[in-house]
Amino acid sequence: MRFTPDAADVLIDILRWRRDVRHFRRDPVPEETIARLAAVMELSPSVGNSRPWRVLRVCDPALREAVAANFERANCAAACAYDDEARNEYMRLKLAGLREAPEHLAVFTEIDPAEGRGLGRRTMPETLAFSTAMAINTLWLAARAENLGLGWVSILEPREVEQLLDVPPSWRLTAYLCLGQPAFEDDTPLLHRVGWQENVAQGWQVR
Repeated sequence: MRFTPDAADVLIDILRWRRDVRHFRRDPVPEETIARLAAVMELSPSVGNSRPWRVLRVCDPALREAVAANFERANCAAACAYDDEARNEYMRLKLAGLREAPEHLAVFTEIDPAEGRGLGRRTMPETLAFSTAMAINTLWLAARAENLGLGWVSILEPREVEQLLDVPPSWRLTAYLCLGQPAFEDDTPLLHRVGWQENVAQGWQVR
Protein backbone atom coordinates (compact mmCIF):
# COMPACT_ATOMS: atom_id res chain seq x y z
CA MET A 1 0.00 0.00 0.00
CA ARG A 2 1.24 3.47 -0.88
CA PHE A 3 0.20 6.44 1.24
CA THR A 4 -0.55 9.94 -0.04
CA PRO A 5 1.20 13.13 1.09
CA ASP A 6 -2.03 13.96 2.95
CA ALA A 7 -1.53 10.88 5.14
CA ALA A 8 2.02 11.99 5.92
CA ASP A 9 0.71 15.43 6.92
CA VAL A 10 -1.84 13.85 9.29
CA LEU A 11 0.91 11.78 10.90
CA ILE A 12 3.03 14.89 11.41
CA ASP A 13 0.06 16.64 13.03
CA ILE A 14 -0.45 13.69 15.40
CA LEU A 15 3.23 13.71 16.31
CA ARG A 16 3.25 17.47 16.85
CA TRP A 17 0.16 17.43 19.08
CA ARG A 18 1.12 14.31 21.04
CA ARG A 19 1.93 15.45 24.54
CA ASP A 20 2.77 13.87 27.88
CA VAL A 21 -0.55 14.77 29.48
CA ARG A 22 -0.84 15.44 33.23
CA HIS A 23 -4.12 17.42 33.27
CA PHE A 24 -7.18 15.26 32.58
CA ARG A 25 -10.92 15.52 32.51
CA ARG A 26 -12.69 12.80 34.48
CA ASP A 27 -14.97 11.70 31.62
CA PRO A 28 -14.80 7.91 31.20
CA VAL A 29 -13.20 6.48 28.08
CA PRO A 30 -15.73 4.35 26.16
CA GLU A 31 -15.03 0.62 26.20
CA GLU A 32 -15.10 0.46 22.42
CA THR A 33 -12.30 3.06 22.35
CA ILE A 34 -10.26 1.03 24.84
CA ALA A 35 -10.74 -2.03 22.61
CA ARG A 36 -9.53 -0.12 19.53
CA LEU A 37 -6.45 1.12 21.36
CA ALA A 38 -5.61 -2.38 22.57
CA ALA A 39 -5.94 -3.69 19.00
CA VAL A 40 -3.70 -0.94 17.59
CA MET A 41 -1.04 -1.64 20.24
CA GLU A 42 -0.89 -5.20 18.92
CA LEU A 43 0.43 -3.82 15.60
CA SER A 44 3.70 -2.79 17.26
CA PRO A 45 7.01 -4.39 16.22
CA SER A 46 9.05 -6.42 18.68
CA VAL A 47 12.39 -8.20 18.82
CA GLY A 48 12.06 -11.72 17.41
CA ASN A 49 8.28 -11.17 17.29
CA SER A 50 8.35 -11.86 21.03
CA ARG A 51 5.63 -9.30 21.89
CA PRO A 52 6.82 -8.95 25.50
CA TRP A 53 4.45 -6.22 26.68
CA ARG A 54 1.84 -7.07 29.31
CA VAL A 55 -0.85 -4.48 30.09
CA LEU A 56 -3.01 -4.27 33.22
CA ARG A 57 -5.96 -1.90 33.47
CA VAL A 58 -5.90 -0.75 37.07
CA CYS A 59 -9.52 -0.09 38.01
CA ASP A 60 -9.62 -0.79 41.74
CA PRO A 61 -9.76 2.54 43.65
CA ALA A 62 -7.60 1.20 46.50
CA LEU A 63 -4.88 0.09 44.09
CA ARG A 64 -4.98 3.43 42.31
CA GLU A 65 -4.67 5.26 45.61
CA ALA A 66 -1.70 3.09 46.58
CA VAL A 67 0.03 3.92 43.28
CA ALA A 68 -0.65 7.63 43.86
CA ALA A 69 0.89 7.34 47.34
CA ASN A 70 3.92 5.59 45.80
CA PHE A 71 4.28 8.52 43.39
CA GLU A 72 4.05 11.09 46.17
CA ARG A 73 6.80 9.39 48.18
CA ALA A 74 9.05 9.06 45.13
CA ASN A 75 8.31 12.64 44.08
CA CYS A 76 9.30 14.03 47.47
CA ALA A 77 12.53 12.01 47.38
CA ALA A 78 13.27 13.31 43.87
CA ALA A 79 12.71 16.90 45.00
CA CYS A 80 15.32 16.49 47.75
CA ALA A 81 17.99 15.88 45.09
CA TYR A 82 17.78 19.54 43.98
CA ASP A 83 19.08 22.67 45.66
CA ASP A 84 16.58 25.08 47.23
CA GLU A 85 15.78 27.16 44.15
CA ALA A 86 15.47 24.20 41.80
CA ARG A 87 13.51 22.26 44.45
CA ASN A 88 10.92 25.01 44.67
CA GLU A 89 10.68 25.09 40.89
CA TYR A 90 10.37 21.29 40.80
CA MET A 91 7.58 21.19 43.38
CA ARG A 92 5.51 23.62 41.31
CA LEU A 93 5.46 21.14 38.41
CA LYS A 94 2.48 18.86 37.91
CA LEU A 95 4.11 15.55 37.04
CA ALA A 96 1.20 13.11 37.14
CA GLY A 97 -2.56 12.99 36.64
CA LEU A 98 -3.13 9.90 38.75
CA ARG A 99 -6.13 11.21 40.64
CA GLU A 100 -7.89 12.75 37.63
CA ALA A 101 -7.31 10.31 34.75
CA PRO A 102 -10.19 7.88 34.20
CA GLU A 103 -7.88 5.09 33.02
CA HIS A 104 -4.70 3.72 34.60
CA LEU A 105 -2.60 1.29 32.55
CA ALA A 106 0.36 -0.53 34.06
CA VAL A 107 2.63 -1.78 31.29
CA PHE A 108 5.15 -4.51 32.04
CA THR A 109 7.86 -6.31 30.09
CA GLU A 110 8.06 -10.10 30.26
CA ILE A 111 11.83 -10.55 30.67
CA ASP A 112 12.01 -14.18 29.49
CA PRO A 113 9.20 -14.84 27.03
CA ALA A 114 9.03 -18.17 25.24
CA GLU A 115 7.80 -16.28 22.20
CA GLY A 116 10.54 -15.37 19.76
CA ARG A 117 12.77 -18.22 20.99
CA GLY A 118 15.48 -15.76 21.97
CA LEU A 119 15.95 -14.36 18.48
CA GLY A 120 17.66 -10.96 18.42
CA ARG A 121 18.07 -10.55 22.16
CA ARG A 122 20.92 -12.81 23.25
CA THR A 123 23.50 -10.03 23.06
CA MET A 124 21.01 -7.21 23.71
CA PRO A 125 18.34 -8.47 26.14
CA GLU A 126 17.27 -4.88 26.71
CA THR A 127 15.56 -5.05 23.31
CA LEU A 128 12.63 -6.65 25.13
CA ALA A 129 12.06 -3.46 27.11
CA PHE A 130 12.70 -1.45 23.93
CA SER A 131 9.94 -3.45 22.24
CA THR A 132 7.55 -2.61 25.06
CA ALA A 133 8.51 1.06 24.74
CA MET A 134 7.70 0.95 21.01
CA ALA A 135 4.31 -0.56 21.83
CA ILE A 136 3.70 2.27 24.29
CA ASN A 137 4.58 4.82 21.61
CA THR A 138 2.16 3.12 19.22
CA LEU A 139 -0.54 3.34 21.90
CA TRP A 140 0.34 6.99 22.53
CA LEU A 141 -0.09 7.99 18.88
CA ALA A 142 -3.28 5.95 18.54
CA ALA A 143 -4.69 7.63 21.65
CA ARG A 144 -3.91 11.06 20.19
CA ALA A 145 -5.67 10.08 16.97
CA GLU A 146 -8.71 9.31 19.18
CA ASN A 147 -8.38 12.81 20.70
CA LEU A 148 -7.23 11.32 23.99
CA GLY A 149 -4.20 12.17 26.08
CA LEU A 150 -1.66 9.80 27.59
CA GLY A 151 0.73 10.52 30.43
CA TRP A 152 3.75 8.42 31.48
CA VAL A 153 4.31 8.41 35.25
CA SER A 154 7.96 7.48 35.77
CA ILE A 155 8.39 8.83 39.30
CA LEU A 156 7.54 5.55 41.01
CA GLU A 157 9.31 2.75 42.85
CA PRO A 158 8.79 -0.02 40.27
CA ARG A 159 9.33 -3.03 42.53
CA GLU A 160 6.67 -1.70 44.90
CA VAL A 161 4.21 -1.37 42.02
CA GLU A 162 4.97 -4.92 40.87
CA GLN A 163 4.27 -6.23 44.37
CA LEU A 164 1.17 -4.10 44.76
CA LEU A 165 -0.33 -5.41 41.51
CA ASP A 166 0.77 -8.98 42.29
CA VAL A 167 2.25 -9.66 38.86
CA PRO A 168 4.37 -12.70 37.92
CA PRO A 169 8.03 -12.47 39.00
CA SER A 170 9.22 -12.31 35.38
CA TRP A 171 7.27 -9.09 34.71
CA ARG A 172 9.14 -5.80 35.08
CA LEU A 173 7.33 -2.48 35.22
CA THR A 174 8.16 -0.43 32.13
CA ALA A 175 5.53 2.29 32.40
CA TYR A 176 2.55 3.41 34.41
CA LEU A 177 0.23 5.35 32.12
CA CYS A 178 -2.70 7.71 32.64
CA LEU A 179 -5.25 7.87 29.83
CA GLY A 180 -8.23 10.14 29.25
CA GLN A 181 -9.56 13.33 27.76
CA PRO A 182 -6.96 16.10 28.19
CA ALA A 183 -8.12 19.11 30.15
CA PHE A 184 -6.57 21.29 27.43
CA GLU A 185 -4.60 20.74 24.24
CA ASP A 186 -1.12 22.08 23.55
CA ASP A 187 1.45 21.53 20.82
CA THR A 188 4.36 22.46 23.12
CA PRO A 189 5.77 20.11 25.79
CA LEU A 190 4.67 21.29 29.23
CA LEU A 191 8.22 21.27 30.62
CA HIS A 192 9.27 23.52 27.74
CA ARG A 193 6.34 25.86 28.26
CA VAL A 194 6.95 26.29 32.01
CA GLY A 195 10.69 26.83 31.54
CA TRP A 196 12.04 23.62 33.09
CA GLN A 197 13.64 22.28 29.89
CA GLU A 198 13.29 23.61 26.36
CA ASN A 199 13.26 21.33 23.35
CA VAL A 200 16.81 20.63 22.20
CA ALA A 201 17.18 19.52 18.59
CA GLN A 202 19.34 16.44 18.13
CA GLY A 203 20.48 16.46 14.53
CA TRP A 204 21.62 13.38 12.70
CA GLN A 205 25.38 12.86 12.48
CA VAL A 206 27.46 11.28 9.76
CA ARG A 207 30.44 8.99 10.24
